[in-house]
Amino acid sequence: MADVASPGAASFRSLADLWAWRVGSTPHAAAMRWRERGAWRGLTWFEADVRVRRIAAGLRADGLATGDRVGLCATTSVGWVLVDLGTLLAGGVTTSMHTTSPIDDQQFILEDAGAAVVFVDSVERAHAFLASVPTLRRVVVIEPSDGAVLDHAAITTLASLEASGAAWIAEHPDALDALRKTLQPSDLATLIYTSGTTGRPKGVELTHDAWVYEAEAIDRLGVVNAADRQLLYLPLAHVFARAMEITFIRLGVPTAIDGNVDRLLHNLSEVRPTWLATVPRTLEKAYDAILREAEASGPWKKALFDWAIGVGRQMSQATLAGRAPAPWLVPQHRLAERWVLERIRSKFGGDLRFLISGGAPLSKDIARFFHAIGIVVCEGYGLTESSAASTVNTPEALVFGSVGRPLPGCEVKIADDGEILLKSRGVMRGYRGLPEATAEALTPDGWLHTGDIGRILSTGHVEITDRKKELIVTAGGRNVAPAMIAERLKARSPLIQQVLVHGDRRPFLSCLLTLEVDAVRAWADREGVRTASWEELALHPQLRHFVQQAVEDVNRTLPAWEQVRRFAVLPEDFTPDNGLLTPTLKPRRAAIEARYADRIEAFYDGQRRVGR
Repeated sequence: MADVASPGAASFRSLADLWAWRVGSTPHAAAMRWRERGAWRGLTWFEADVRVRRIAAGLRADGLATGDRVGLCATTSVGWVLVDLGTLLAGGVTTSMHTTSPIDDQQFILEDAGAAVVFVDSVERAHAFLASVPTLRRVVVIEPSDGAVLDHAAITTLASLEASGAAWIAEHPDALDALRKTLQPSDLATLIYTSGTTGRPKGVELTHDAWVYEAEAIDRLGVVNAADRQLLYLPLAHVFARAMEITFIRLGVPTAIDGNVDRLLHNLSEVRPTWLATVPRTLEKAYDAILREAEASGPWKKALFDWAIGVGRQMSQATLAGRAPAPWLVPQHRLAERWVLERIRSKFGGDLRFLISGGAPLSKDIARFFHAIGIVVCEGYGLTESSAASTVNTPEALVFGSVGRPLPGCEVKIADDGEILLKSRGVMRGYRGLPEATAEALTPDGWLHTGDIGRILSTGHVEITDRKKELIVTAGGRNVAPAMIAERLKARSPLIQQVLVHGDRRPFLSCLLTLEVDAVRAWADREGVRTASWEELALHPQLRHFVQQAVEDVNRTLPAWEQVRRFAVLPEDFTPDNGLLTPTLKPRRAAIEARYADRIEAFYDGQRRVGR
């Protein structure tokens, strides 16, 4: 292991070593903040370490052995981070679950992992797990609600666990440090289950070294440092947010943590982050809200908005091309900033240097819009199987429509069939208990099959065109990338929420569309459309005509075989609750096509598929 006192340390034996180095390097610097009763409270790295060590000791006192799996099913919070770190310091393996996943998926994950302990955010969830997961012997409620009754011997609170941990440390003052020295780079650190669009989740085994690599690689990019401020709101059950957790420890970035998405705008204004990890759906909603506000502001202000955005686009184009803006553009941009653009950015706190977007493809149009208003969006790419980020754009090397260049230490190549392959220390060691699936995903020499189709640009940036298994082959033999068409449709109309393009072995493409509720209601108010229910509004002929125009506009940009000929607007959205979205908000194609099979068949008037 590298010297843990060295701020330039290049490698650590484990995440426990990385944590010890951070605490020892900057013990009294701000580490984490959280909202409590409307006010922000904080911990220094030393204060956080006290709690982390008590949690670790409490787990050991309760019988946790090295390598035991510890489940975590709770919303993103400082408590979540402390529990994760405490589990790692105790030699355990964190197994995280999305709170929005179906309960049977959560139960499957806990049982498949063989979890001995699980941390939850409600007493109700604690009882549900105890009744259904035979491997559990302890459930810990992180922050029980006022008046909650812990009426089971196996249920305790985080506060009680920490108290028992403090007593254990008093009796065994050197035990945790001795345990830390036994952890090896190849030891399992986390077991994260892929949500998948079909079938049961698979447990991805990520080692301590995989996470150490991820943090080191991001550090080597040189785009973030301890002078920055982060707001972490994404679900920590997902590999993307987990990478941000490990990274803020490595870099010493003070981080406000609050997983309540309803408070996101309010938190942005209070925290004023300098960088933020986010997902395309959040950016799409922000983009739609900005356009709706401009539309509702009246003709004069809307004209001013359009002018300012136009000026911003011209300045953006000059910046990206590496050329000086035209002399007349500089004073215009100064006015556009003062009158419009600064006000828009203030909604994001006003201090953002850049955003990192991941988890799903981001529309180029939306990325360009944000760049025009002065917010840099750096799209990245990675999988659960690669410990999140493998490629990323940086503010100094942006190529919109790409997912950036490989991180330091990551190799990328394109297979003969167009599939993107990755290789780095961050790649998983395998799927838990699934040797055949592991052999299918990993080559003998360590290359990871991503399942994504793409290419490497002359600049070294990686461009993804589609999922390998979701490529549509039309009846005419044309290969079509449905994700690209879906992105264009969503970018073209703020009314469109989700898109599923269909047409495999069919004579033409069709699609199912869902609607963005707030945008549709605002449209209805502007157009004077009155209906008795949301279902009637979603199916209103005038709304369909508006959506039809968006489809036709996109079709004009596509070759004939990629054009959508028929579509249906659905009166319900795709959500994790109805089983049509994964917890990471990816459409479950098989489930959607099964639910709406009759509508899809109606598109083709009884025509049969070509081939199998």
